Amino acid sequence: MKNAVIIKSFPNGLSIFLDSEIPFSQLLNEIAVKFSESANFFKDASMVLSFEGRVLSDQEERQLVDTISANSRLNIVCIMGKDEETDRNFVKALQQLSFHQDVMENAGQFYKGTLKDGQILETENSIIVLGDVYPGACIISSKDIVVLGGLYGQAYAGGNGEEGHFVVALEMSPEKLKIGDFKYKTSEKQSKWSIKPKIQPKIAYVRDARVFMEPITKELLNDLPF
Repeated sequence: MKNAVIIKSFPNGLSIFLDSEIPFSQLLNEIAVKFSESANFFKDASMVLSFEGRVLSDQEERQLVDTISANSRLNIVCIMGKDEETDRNFVKALQQLSFHQDVMENAGQFYKGTLKDGQILETENSIIVLGDVYPGACIISSKDIVVLGGLYGQAYAGGNGEEGHFVVALEMSPEKLKIGDFKYKTSEKQSKWSIKPKIQPKIAYVRDARVFMEPITKELLNDLPF
């Protein structure tokens, strides 16, 4: 049990190495102890988590996240997956967005899970979705939308009528997208499930009464109208 859980840090995140042999219930206890002891060290930092060394089901992953949250003040931004290049790109994008200072402070809520065909998620707050939005699903926010996954369905942001709202996604390929009174229009028909050689986080925003969708860069963010 001494080394059942090993925590290592990387920029803006933690890699948590888990023993693959011990019962999961014991692993949860060890996680609780580790994060309770280090609560004052991490304080209320916003972190990306990566679980290593053990194959986890979705339910086990949720239990780990719940245990960490219950025994610390960490703001868990997302769980990194197996695609290291994609993860690195999105962590970089979050940093460029000044994610911890701006988006996290203004975000009203989190939703962890995948929105499937026919499901609708609606909120008066900004929202961060820790998962994918599938074709046929819809997410509606009066403020901003951040999807830590693929946006393949519909997204409607800025319903409060205020200017400066946006939609961000790790993979941006929406069926429909609207910010305030303005709809995103593309000259090409997008494939819902097309496989792209490289995924790049994108941001959709309004400028001059038109919705633009562009890859996230530091230069772009410095020039955005919000």
